[in-house]
Amino acid sequence: MSSVNQKIFVTGHRGLVGRAVVRAIQDRGHCELLTCDRSDLDLRDPAAVETWFSKNRPDLVIHCAGRVGGIQANANLPVDFFYDNAAMHMNVLHAAWRHSVSKLLFLGSSCIYPRDCPQPIREEYLLTGPLEPTNEAYALAKVTGVRSCQYYREQYGCNFVAAMPTNLYGPFDNFDLETSHVLPALIRKFHDAKLRGEPDVVVWGTGTARREFLHVDDLAEACLFLMDTYNEAAPINIGTGVDISIGELAQLVRSIVYPTARIVLDASRPDGTPRKLLNMDRLHGLGWRHRIKLQEGIRDTYDWFTKFSTDLAN
Repeated sequence: MSSVNQKIFVTGHRGLVGRAVVRAIQDRGHCELLTCDRSDLDLRDPAAVETWFSKNRPDLVIHCAGRVGGIQANANLPVDFFYDNAAMHMNVLHAAWRHSVSKLLFLGSSCIYPRDCPQPIREEYLLTGPLEPTNEAYALAKVTGVRSCQYYREQYGCNFVAAMPTNLYGPFDNFDLETSHVLPALIRKFHDAKLRGEPDVVVWGTGTARREFLHVDDLAEACLFLMDTYNEAAPINIGTGVDISIGELAQLVRSIVYPTARIVLDASRPDGTPRKLLNMDRLHGLGWRHRIKLQEGIRDTYDWFTKFSTDLAN
């Protein structure tokens, strides 16, 4: 990514991850950045994707686009989560091969690892056991993306690499309680309870499930680091190597958003995977580590959320 003449296409540039990657590229100040709104290019449409690549000829691709959501959204819309994600990566990878993209980074997800695999999760545990049922459709689509990168490498020699980010959060996250992931959902729940003066905040599950969280700006830096340094067929984890229970996370969010609230755990709701912590030996060995601590990142995200909410109200 050192050449000012290279064109880099970031898919999903209006999403949580895509926005952060775009910011990181712009901060570097080199490469010609290519983006395209969903209204102008439907990545699920193979003919449209082929036409776009033929016209714009990107040298590099970071594939951030995807349909994402929490447990409830995945449970209610399995077809949408599988079809949309599988179609997008199939079309983007195929067009990237046909138009000789020199390198592509595909972003998978830590949820594609088996539900009960050993912890911390090493990259080689992929496809060694059953998936978590609550997000199986999404996970299967992402698994096909990771394997597709390897197939294009094996058959055509493409430099397509795959990375598995852990749970992400940050500015421009989805705070809709019907479709969001756990951290933005907690921020929204505590914020709404504070505005309404409600003393209790209900948290799904037993609070014992453990998760790892990475600020999206750290992920963006990791993506550019991998574009510069990583050219292997094996997928690579992107995370912090540190996890926290959902109960502890709720307490942390409460301390930032609404310190006087009382947390009520609803054990009738699903916990999801009991634990999901990534082994970071491979990426740490290359010299990259995250820099934003969880408490700092949550405070930053909540500050953004309150400003964003105020701007919408005005």
